[in-house]
Order: sequence, then structure tokens, then C-alpha cells
Amino acid sequence: MVHTDMEVGSLPVELWRLILAYLPLPDLGRCCLVCRAWRELILSLDSTRWRQLCLGCPECRHPNWPRRPHLPPPSWREALRQHSLASCTWTQNGSELHSSACLHLFRRRKDRRVWHVGTVAGGGYETLRGALAAAGPYDKVVLHAGVYEEQLELALKVPVEIVGVGKLGDVSLLGCFDQQCPTARLCNLVFMPAWFSPVVYKTSSGHVQLDNCNFEGCQLHIRGPGTCQARFCSFAQGSSAHFLGVAISLMDSCEFSGGDSASVTVEGAPVSERNWAYKHLVALAKTFTVMTKNASTERTKHEGKDTSETDSPGDTTLNTMEDWNKQEIDWETNWTKLKKGDNLIPGQDGTVIDEDGMETSSESSEEEEKDSEKNTAFKLSYEQHGLAHLSKPRLPDSSAFPELLNLSSELHRDAEARELAASVQGCLLRHCLLRDGKGGVHLCNHGQARLEANVFRGLNYAVRCIQNAKMVMLRNEVCGCKASGVFLRLSAQGLIAENNIHSNGEAGLDIRKGANPVILCNRIHSGLRSGIVVLGNGRGSIRSNQIYGNKEAGVYILFNGNPVVSGNHIFQGLAAGIAVNENGRGLITENVIRQNQWGGADIRRGGDPVLRNNFICYGYSDGVVVGERGRGLIEGNHIYGNRGCGVWVMSSSLPQLIGNYITHNRMYGLAVFCRKDAESTVSRDGYRERGVMVGERDRGGPENFNEEGELMAWESDIDSEDERFSSRRPITVALVENNCMSHNGGLLEFNLTFI
Repeated sequence: MVHTDMEVGSLPVELWRLILAYLPLPDLGRCCLVCRAWRELILSLDSTRWRQLCLGCPECRHPNWPRRPHLPPPSWREALRQHSLASCTWTQNGSELHSSACLHLFRRRKDRRVWHVGTVAGGGYETLRGALAAAGPYDKVVLHAGVYEEQLELALKVPVEIVGVGKLGDVSLLGCFDQQCPTARLCNLVFMPAWFSPVVYKTSSGHVQLDNCNFEGCQLHIRGPGTCQARFCSFAQGSSAHFLGVAISLMDSCEFSGGDSASVTVEGAPVSERNWAYKHLVALAKTFTVMTKNASTERTKHEGKDTSETDSPGDTTLNTMEDWNKQEIDWETNWTKLKKGDNLIPGQDGTVIDEDGMETSSESSEEEEKDSEKNTAFKLSYEQHGLAHLSKPRLPDSSAFPELLNLSSELHRDAEARELAASVQGCLLRHCLLRDGKGGVHLCNHGQARLEANVFRGLNYAVRCIQNAKMVMLRNEVCGCKASGVFLRLSAQGLIAENNIHSNGEAGLDIRKGANPVILCNRIHSGLRSGIVVLGNGRGSIRSNQIYGNKEAGVYILFNGNPVVSGNHIFQGLAAGIAVNENGRGLITENVIRQNQWGGADIRRGGDPVLRNNFICYGYSDGVVVGERGRGLIEGNHIYGNRGCGVWVMSSSLPQLIGNYITHNRMYGLAVFCRKDAESTVSRDGYRERGVMVGERDRGGPENFNEEGELMAWESDIDSEDERFSSRRPITVALVENNCMSHNGGLLEFNLTFI
């Protein structure tokens, strides 16, 4: 159809495209309205032309600025379309159409007046105040190159558009604007504070649109029901944005840097009153959410089950689950291979321990096998013990591991999280860069915010959510923070999903004082301390996350912290996988805890978790460690392939081990360490008389992590001494029942030992 219509004028389509490439954007829009053939021709223009048009707009920067300006967008034409739609929000003042028909006609007239300020041939105003006094509703005030300083506050009483001419930085404003009209737009301006106030713009009822503006050492204040839409703006030299009780505001593709306080502060519950722009901003926000979700879906298609990318210099190579199963298991040179078929480790040959001083010849082994066959009649059958189902344990392969669920699956089964993910209320930050300052986003006093696809880098903290505030944090990158990346406290709530949180100085997420977030499908890795810390009565639901490569525990629970930790893959940490200390609790289920340097799960000092149905495997030390005064229900776990013991227990602890599969560990299946003291009356010979071998093992070394410093920092979070030392359930005796312990190392035939 295109070819037929175009060839009527004896011009080929290629020549038409060459001619149309010289038209500006408004003329191209008019050509699209001629007919369908012209519209298809306009849309078929080369992407280079759409790129020129997009970057040529004075109110628009690179679509991927400020996060990744070196990468082109998927479609320059689509980026230009989205920009055009967003830049028109301020003119959609539907409420005034009912108040005045004349004003409606005046607003839509094509010859709205343009007022010039500065040195202009043919006249113009010398001051901005004079031009604003003469401007009518929806007129345009053009500021030419220069610095404009106002000694008193400027009041905007009619809708107006203020635009700077030239490059960004040519026009600077020193003053304070108080918007008293329903809507306004400011574009291509540099704001600096006046001598009398650090606030350069404020509104409490109307809507303001800020496009391609710089804020230097000043503040932007928006109070509900007022609204704000800022796009491609830069907040530098300590500039910040404050939102108080806002129902909706959008910060899209903005940069915040160099602040000595939080870059964005959201305070107060959203007010019930709505201005005219509310419905338009909500619709625009939902459009942004869909676009971000689609981009994330394309990205996750190429990610494996266990991601192990190195995001910062100095990271060591991390193995995926598939790599671990494919590589040869060669933990120590004294492990030798046996015949195939024992299925000790998935995809590997069987192994036995060849300890010094315990070498046995093949002849003696054959003799022992013959003796064991002769004495078979004198052995009690497994059925008589009621353990027939445990007689032939098989080591689970990687296919038996719980798979990480994606966000869609998690939201499908969690109505609360689904409701949070769909909510659009409060302040929305999208595609922003927050860097090199004290704080990123601070939410307090019932404030609400939604953070999507932002980058937080080089801050003291990225997000601080306290005092019953609520946030939705999706697909952000949080890295290089000097303290914790995301900090929740004082009954804060929210959804934290599909974020990349790495290389932070303290915990990736710090949950305290009754905070109860939902943490789904994140990558939390390469931290200098723990991955997630839950303490001081903090709670939370931690599900389907990849937590790896942290220098301390992947998940650290203490001081009455009581989260639900389920379905996570916690691997390749430099300390324990999960540590529960200082009266910490928690429900820890169906996690894959593997390849950690210290214990897969470490329980000490009153820790009292429920550890159920987890895979704790391939660790470089023990599988589960229950240290001094440790408690907890350890039930139905698969503990195998660890270099140390399957379960290491101190006699002063009171764990309950029920129905666990403890197999193929480098040392004992279960080791009980008895600390010697003056009151001890049990000799090592007494253990031998009971038929249990005794060995010596020095476990008096340093405890997990640098607990001394962490205890000092967190002792202030204890609500009460009574609550701190309370226990979830009364336990007076340790219990070991119905466990399967086989194919472990240690003293060959003994899976249980007392030390």
C-alpha cells in the first residue's frame, strides 16, 4: 500500500524518506496524520534520524542517562514517544475545563503568547518577575543566557511555562518559587539558592513538571496534595528533594550526588486529597512499571539458576551449581577414588578416606568383609528398629534441590506481596542514579515510596526505611555503601524484589526493631560483612534469593530476630551460610546451603531456630554447628558432602535432631564436644567402655564472624532483658532421634562420636 500511494507522484519510497528526514519533529507529527500510508512511511525512517530528534530536544537527555548513557535504548523512536507523552502531562489540567469554558479555549489556542527575558533584539523584559506579572495562563516565558537573581520570593499565580534558551547551564536562577497555581513547567534551567532560603521551589497544592534542570546546593519541597514530575534533572552539591504527605510524585532519570544528608526524603502518609494531576501520574507510573518489568524479563531469560557474576574488582570466581557437579571433587590429596556406582556425590565417583595411621590393605579389607558376612545372622535387622526407610540412603543430586522461584511465581502464591507489587503510591523513583553522598532515600513516619531500576552507588546507605514507612523496591542495584545497603527499622514494611545488592561495607539488608519486609528473588553477594542481618525483634519473609560470596554469614539472626528464611540458595560464603546467635530465632526451611567456608548453619548462645528440610552440603567445614547454649529444632535436613562433621554439637547445647539424613561427610556424622571443667567426672575411658570411640579435636578457636564489634553495635537494639533471654519453647534435654547417619568419614565405622 505504501509503495502504490507513493509511486503515484513518481517518487520512490527511498527518496521520500530522504526528504522527510529533514523535517523537524512537529512537521513529522503532522505528516503522520495525513493518511495511513504517510504514517507508515514516517515510522519507517531510519533509527539514526530518530536518534537525532531524541537527542536534539532541549528538555531531553540520552534515554539511558544517568545510569548507562553509553548504551543505546532498544528503540529511539519509542524513547522519543515516551518523552513526548511525559512532557505534556502539565497541560492536561482537566479540572479547569469545568470551571471556565473561556479558559479552556484560551488554553488550547495555538497562538499562546511567548514572553522573552534578557537581551533580545526587538525588546523583552529585564527581569523574570516582570515577565511573570504580564504572562497569562499557559503562556511561555523564555529566559535567554544569563544569571537571574530575585531578592524576594516569586509567586506563580497562573499556569506558566518557563524555559531556558541554549545549552543547559546557560541560564541560571537564584531565587525561590512558591507555586500557587494548578500547574507549571520549568525546563533547561539551573537553580541555585537565594540568600534568604535554601529552598528554590515549593508547592503544596499544584503540579510542577521539571525537565532537564540542574539543582545546585538547594532543595525542592513538595507537600501533598501537591505533585511533582521531574525528568532528566541533576541534584548536585548537596541538593535534595523533600516530599511530605504526597499521594504521587515521579522522579524519572534523575541524578543525585554529593549530599551530606539523604538525597530524597519521603515523610508522612499520603494525604487523602488529590489534585488534578493524580490520575495522570498514576497512569504514567503504571506504564513505566510495565516497561521496566518487560526489560527485566528479557534480562532474566539469560540468567542461570545460580548467578555468579563478578560485579566488583577483586571478586573471586564463583561456581554455579552445574559447574560444581561437573568438576572433579578433589578436596584433599588423601581422598582416593573407588569403583563407580556408589553414588556418593552426584556425577562423581565414590570416595573413601585414607587417613594417616589408619591404612588398611586390600587383604585385610577382604577378611573384614568375610567376617561381616558370617556375623550377619547376629545383627538386628533395620525393621526391628523401625528404620527400614533409612537403610539405604542415597545422596540427592542437584535435581533434588528446591529450585529458585521467579518473582511471578512468588507473587502468584503470596497475595500480600502481589498487592504491594501492584501499588503505586507516594514517591516513585525510576531509572535514577544516587551516588557519592551520605544517604540515598530516607522514608519515615508512614511515608511511602516505590523505587524501580535505580542505581545506588558509593553512599553511606542506599535506603533507610523507618517508623512504619512502606516501600516497594524493584530491580535496583545497591553497591559500594559504607554501611548497610538497605536499612529497615521501627515496624517498616515493604517488598524488596529482584535487586542486585553487592559489595557493601556492612550487611546488604539490615532488619531491626519490628521491621517486617518481604524479600524476594534478590542477588545479595560480595559484601564485606553479612548478606542479610535480622536482629532486635526484626522479622521478614526472605524467599528465593541468591546469597553468595559474602565475607560473613549469608543470613545472620540474633537478638530475638525471627524471620522466615525459605527457598534461598546460600552458597560460597567466606563464613557460615546461616548463623543464629544471641537468642535469635527463625523458621529456616527448604534452602540450599552449600560451599560455605564455615558451618552451613551455625547456632550458638541461645540461638533457637527451626531448621527444616534444607540441603546443607559441600561445605568446607561442618554442616551444622550447635555451639555453646545453642538450641533449635533440626529436622528433615539433608546434610552431606561436608569436609568436617555432618553435625557438630557442644554438650552445653540442647538441640533436637530428628529425621535428618547425615551422609558422606568428611569426618563424623554427629560429633558431641564435651568441654572439660572441674566438675566433669566423666573420663575418656568411660566413653570407650560404652563402645564409643573418643578423639581429640580443638574447637576452642575464634567464634563465627567478628561478633565482638557487632554485639557492641547492636546491644542498643534490645527491647528488654526479659525478652532477650526468653525462649520460644522450654527445652531441658537434647534429643537425637530417627536420623540416618551413614557413609561418613572419621573413624570409618563410627558415625557418632563424643569428644
